[in-house]
Order: sequence, then C-alpha cells, then structure tokens
Amino acid sequence: MRIGTGYDIHRLVEGRPLILGGVKITYPKGLLGHSDADVLSHAIADSILGAAGLPDIGFYFPNTDPSIEGIDSQKILKRVVAEVEKKGFRLVNADSTLIAEEPHLGTYMPIIKKRLSKTLGLPENAIGIKATTNEGVGDLGQGMAIAAQAVCLLKKQ
Repeated sequence: MRIGTGYDIHRLVEGRPLILGGVKITYPKGLLGHSDADVLSHAIADSILGAAGLPDIGFYFPNTDPSIEGIDSQKILKRVVAEVEKKGFRLVNADSTLIAEEPHLGTYMPIIKKRLSKTLGLPENAIGIKATTNEGVGDLGQGMAIAAQAVCLLKKQ
C-alpha cells in the first residue's frame, strides 16, 4: 500500500470558467492556469503520482507546452491513473478538501463526486470531497484564489 498527498492553488480571475472536479461551477470568476486550472483534479493527480513515486503533473503536462493549453483536467487524471497502472498500482481511494470562501459548493459535491468516480474508475463511496473556507485569512480568505488538498491510497497489484 502507498499513500500520496497533493496540493494545488490558482487565482480567481474574470473571464474564465470555474471548473472543479471536472464540473463547471456557476460563478462570475474562474481559475487562472495553463490548463482548465481545476485545482481539485490537480491535487488528486499529484497525490496519485506521489504515492507511486512518480514526478508531479508539471512533468507530464508542463505549462510551457502550447499543445496542451486549456486541457481538460479529467484527461490529466486519466493519464495519471494509466501511468500508475503501468507501475503495477491500482487506485483504492481518494480524499480531498477544497478551500474557498466563495462560491458555496455544497450542492455541487454529489455532481463532482460522480464525475470523479467516472474519471478515476472508482466507486463514489471511495471518493471523499469536503469544502471549507480559510476564515477570511490570506489570499484564500479574501476570495482571491481557490486551493485543494488531496490524499490517496494505491495498492500494488
């Protein structure tokens, strides 16, 4: 068994869609990044790669590669799962926390969980997603960014 952790943060800006866990969230701002900037999917991806002892998502999807600009992070997650499977691992579960002052994400959680279940090839009960605020502290607390933390468990096949 192997455990991995991941973290990602992106600034909120006007003129971009807000994508979390592969789901478009209704909000006037979105996350700035080379890909779709889905912090939740990126944190999960890094936790999976880390558990397998592989490089982070920047190695596989560098922000200097114009051919992947705007890439859907669900494609990133699928490739990450394929990479760890090549190393003989199977994803057992993933747990994550979104950190955002706004928007309120409670109603989106079941939709996000269903989307991640499909992408990761896991049952919904093997995926945890929680949301919290930063209690007004720092850039996260001022609503300037959204962050995510994730942990996962891999099992050697």
